[in-house]
Amino acid sequence: MPNTGEIIRDSIRDFSRVQRRMLLAREENAERTYADLKEEYIDLKGILTSLGVNLTELDRIKE
Repeated sequence: MPNTGEIIRDSIRDFSRVQRRMLLAREENAERTYADLKEEYIDLKGILTSLGVNLTELDRIKE
């Protein structure tokens, strides 16, 4: 079973990955892809916030 540090690390990596894809989708005007990624973005943001991670520096989308 992963410890809290591993969960935070993995969630931050996933959060970064989703944000990169969201920015690409926005740039390419891929509205459906962006909306799908936004759901995952919101989930990851909730997980990280509940774990006490400060998203000020990590959140490039700011939605």
